[in-house]
Amino acid sequence: MSPHSYEVAGQAQDRAVLVGIDRPHSQGWRLEDDLAELARLADTAGARVVGTVTQRLERPNPRTFIGAGKAEEVEALATAESATVIIFDDELSPSQQANLETLLPERRVIDRTQLILDIFAAHAVSHEGKLQVELARLEYLLPRLRGMWGHLDAERLGGGRGARFGAGESQLETDRRLTRRRIGELKRELKGVARTRQTQRASRARSGVFRAALVGYTNAGKSTLLNALTDAGVLVQDRLFATLDATTRRLSLPDGRDVTLTDTVGFINKLPHGLVEAFKSTLDEVREADLLLHVVDAAHPMAEEQMAAVREVLQEIDAAGKPQLLVYNKGDLLTAEDQQRLAASPGAVMVSAAHQEGLSGLLERIATIAAQGDASLVILVPYDRGELVRLAHERAHVLEEEHTPQGTRLSIVASAEIAARFDEFRADGGSTTAEERDAAGD
Repeated sequence: MSPHSYEVAGQAQDRAVLVGIDRPHSQGWRLEDDLAELARLADTAGARVVGTVTQRLERPNPRTFIGAGKAEEVEALATAESATVIIFDDELSPSQQANLETLLPERRVIDRTQLILDIFAAHAVSHEGKLQVELARLEYLLPRLRGMWGHLDAERLGGGRGARFGAGESQLETDRRLTRRRIGELKRELKGVARTRQTQRASRARSGVFRAALVGYTNAGKSTLLNALTDAGVLVQDRLFATLDATTRRLSLPDGRDVTLTDTVGFINKLPHGLVEAFKSTLDEVREADLLLHVVDAAHPMAEEQMAAVREVLQEIDAAGKPQLLVYNKGDLLTAEDQQRLAASPGAVMVSAAHQEGLSGLLERIATIAAQGDASLVILVPYDRGELVRLAHERAHVLEEEHTPQGTRLSIVASAEIAARFDEFRADGGSTTAEERDAAGD
């Protein structure tokens, strides 16, 4: 078993002690809520929480994160509960982790970041997802390599069975060299994957298809909502980070328009920066979407804090300014009064993806937003350009169609991208957008 793996069902399950510090002047999440989520993460990783230790500190101890006396308390509890792993709620510096391993012998000492990375590693399915997670884990591991760990397996790091260490190299130097080499390989391979993704996104953009993306805190119900709207068949589990890979499906709206809907990796409080960086190509689906559907577990007691954590990640990936629709999910778990209060929030809609309630209202809201940039125009298409008539039927909303001696006359409503492809065939002298049509109506 690797230093960062967890025992699974059918074997001896890891027993974990959680450790957190309570900062008197910290903003946002309370320590008990942070530790409750850490316990869920540990459970997702396959560990059983057998105890919790907290300490009130103005700031973490620079050497050991917690005080030496508190470390003795952790060791005593771990011994009494036969704990095999100690999990700290905040990211430990390499020196803090090394010192804690000395103070807590015969226990694995990990932090929240490493726990999340290990969960991602276990749940990654696609080739791209596995590459992204491996890169994040190795970049996290590199500054934490120490000679006492023993060398990393050469084959696992790309060295191959016949790899040889340089003459006179120390074991630690070898570890670092192999790790850096593998990081370089992963970055090059991910650049190629990113180029392919960019080509696909550019193709979708040229098609004029409106693009929506689901974002939200992990376990908010994004995959359930994607399945309810598109029959996508995406794995759904009541566990954190059940799915990691971006999934895009076509969605038909009430006005007959087809759009794309993409489910992305769920966010979490204290999401490791390395993961955000590694998943940049996947998260570009969010940044380049026309609309973000921010899915919120409306019944969660920390819903507001979870929303803030999502907004923080959106800010980090330069997507905070994208148009958003707030989708309060799991409305069936709320009182009627709470449902009405949240549904009345500006730019929000209430649904229950599991019970497929409120979906028609959600689709109507998406359709309204998707139509805002549409142009209304009349075109006259020559009979020898039948592909343009087909394009109008496939990518625009045809209001009227008439066959004339000069060609097919169509009155259509289309996205700006599609409307531009009919420029030379306009028969109305121009076009109007949805906003202009609404203003004229006023």
